[in-house]
Parts: sequence; structure tokens; C-alpha cells
Amino acid sequence: MLPILAAMANPGNTPARAEARTEARPEARTEARAAGRPRDARLDTAILSATRELLAEVGYPGLTLEGVAARAGTTKPAIRRRWASRQLLVITALGEIMGTAPTPDTGCTHCDLILGIETIGQAFGGTFGRRTLPALIADLAGDPELDRVFADTIFHPRRATTRAALLRGIERGDLRADADLDLLLDLLAATTYHRVLFGHMPIDDRLAHDVVMTVLDGAATPRWREHYRQRHDG
Repeated sequence: MLPILAAMANPGNTPARAEARTEARPEARTEARAAGRPRDARLDTAILSATRELLAEVGYPGLTLEGVAARAGTTKPAIRRRWASRQLLVITALGEIMGTAPTPDTGCTHCDLILGIETIGQAFGGTFGRRTLPALIADLAGDPELDRVFADTIFHPRRATTRAALLRGIERGDLRADADLDLLLDLLAATTYHRVLFGHMPIDDRLAHDVVMTVLDGAATPRWREHYRQRHDG
């Protein structure tokens, strides 16, 4: 509104100059976007779906915005209006795969932890994770802002929901009250990430179970050990 009033007060201002000043103001750009057509959620879904498909096929190094646009039936500018870079698009797509839903509260500490850790394996297992995560992590190392977005979108949400499961385990008396939660969180997730990054061993169906049981062997209380023995031995 201000540029229009200014142009009326000073006829020497041309529309082009007024528009240029509008573009120079960040708040004006925000207002202009807000006044435009509403964002098409169906196109967002198509773009993210195409991104995940191409990541599985060609991996992160081979992914291009042109390729995503062609697969999604849209244009590169349309993608750029939603995600400023290829890296941000990939992070959003990965975040949707992993999800941010809380780790289920089944009333069973080791069951909750297994379900939570399985989420990582399901997201990055097979060739998908190997073709995507190592190269993306390399990009994060040189870009603090991108690293922050990755942490806020993927890393911290999953870690927070697993922390909640550990706290429930302490409340039930299954885990020691003095357990180092940050160390436990690292131990629980580290094996899956390690296998994704280096590809030296597969992420099989038993990995989450075996990791959780190994970690609980050091962190669980005698109460949990006896409860587990009674339910599962034999």
C-alpha cells in the first residue's frame, strides 16, 4: 500500500520504480505471496513423492530439480517457490518418510523402543538410505543453516519421541533412574545409522530388537529383567 501512496504523491515515480521498491522490502514480498493463489497441497504431495522415487532410483547425487519436475508433472520454478534448494526438498521428503509421530506407548518399554528404532531402519534401509544419507550428510557439514534444518526436521523429532519412551521406562521402574538418556539415545540409533553410512552390514528385521535388548542389558533394572524372563523364557 505504501508504494502506491508514494506514487500518487510523486507523479515522477513510475510503476516500475514503485514495483522495484516493493520487491526490495522483504515484508512486501511476504504480503504479495499471501495475497496470491493458495498453495496447491496436491502439487506438494506430487513433488515429494517424485523426490522419494528418484532418490530410490538415482540417489541423492543424481537427483535434479528438473528430474523431479518432470516426474511430478510440474516445473522447476514451481518447485523453487516451495523449496529454495534441492537439499531442502530432500530433507522435507526424508522427514515425511521418518515421520514425527510419537513412539507408541504400548505399556512395554522394550516394545516401545523397538518400534521407535525400527522407524529409522524402515526409512533408510536397503539401497535408498545408502544412496541418500552419506552424500546429504556431507552437504550438511559445510552449511550450518542446512544442518540446522536437517536437525529440526529429522534428527531432533525422532530423538525426542524415543527420549519420551525412555522416560516412560524409568517411570515404570524398567530403567535405572540414573541412566544417561543422551548416551542411551545415541546407542539405540547408532547401529542403524552406522550401517546406512558405511553399508558394511544389512539392516535386517532383527536389528532393532537386538540393539534394544543389548542396550537394556546394561540399563534395565532387576525388575524389568525378571518381568522379561517370566514372559519370554521358554
